[in-house]
Amino acid sequence: MPSTVVVGGFFGDEGKGKIISYLAKKDNPTIVVRGGAGPNAGHTIKDGNTTYKVRMLPSGFLNKNARVMIGPGVVVDPQVFLKEIQEFGVSGRVFLDNHCGIIEQNHLDQDSKGRLKEKIGSTGSGTGPANAERAMRTLKMAKDIESLSSYIKDVPDEINSALKNKEEVLVEGTQGTHLSLWHGTYPFVTSKDVTAAGICADVGLGPKSVDEVLIVFKAYLTRVGTGPMPGELTAEETEQKGWAEFGTVTGRPRRAAEFDFDLARRAIMLNSATQLAITKLDVRFPECAGVKSYNDLSDEAKSFIKNIEDKLQVTVTLIGTGPLVDDVIDIRSG
Repeated sequence: MPSTVVVGGFFGDEGKGKIISYLAKKDNPTIVVRGGAGPNAGHTIKDGNTTYKVRMLPSGFLNKNARVMIGPGVVVDPQVFLKEIQEFGVSGRVFLDNHCGIIEQNHLDQDSKGRLKEKIGSTGSGTGPANAERAMRTLKMAKDIESLSSYIKDVPDEINSALKNKEEVLVEGTQGTHLSLWHGTYPFVTSKDVTAAGICADVGLGPKSVDEVLIVFKAYLTRVGTGPMPGELTAEETEQKGWAEFGTVTGRPRRAAEFDFDLARRAIMLNSATQLAITKLDVRFPECAGVKSYNDLSDEAKSFIKNIEDKLQVTVTLIGTGPLVDDVIDIRSG
């Protein structure tokens, strides 16, 4: 479809980076555009022997034919942005909107101590304080930063022009539905709405221009930092199940629980999901590691997927079966 919006269904850490990277390579979109709060979100991407830890650029940069963009609703750390351009070799095809807010040192300082750090469990990236200052209308914009001048584009115009020309646009969300400032476990949330509606607003995509909304769920539940988590396992139980993980941005251990259908149903409702992706199936069912065909999954794994579809009434179209970008079962029609 010409436009696909990808968002997380739980508390982040669902494997969106992997799914977005896969779609960018497989569907060959003209533009991959990122919404979301800022560099507080991190995606880990494993492509062959290379591992990328992405905080600022869209994860779809792996497609060398795609232009990658950051929408006006995102706050940007110029140092992180410029460093990733250099490290990932994407110069010449990366752009950001002139209305992107700018994270400065004072925002990093505010975010690394006090209530945000100690009670809310902030990542310390400066994202929350920058978004707060933006609400006060005193935040610097990308257009004010000389080092960013060569990267400035009118991102909403670019993506809507591409859609008008029947070109594919992939819209990348960050974090997860239940970290949304409006719909999450307040106050243990991020500094913006990160549902599909919020992500589309971030990049300048109107509701009538959205063709598909893909929600990514992990085969089990994880969460970094503080805040409620239904059915949370002990650290020992998490280790025994093989679900022990660490956050991409902070390196903090992720808390874990069983797949939560109540949270999933609400995410589907809030995002108007048209399809689902399930990642880390191989962690839950090790016998499925590296499988590329649905028919080759174990009966237990197939039953798990079918149960998700039956209970949530949305089709699972993509299944992650390993750490690499291409470790995906793609069962989309056509």
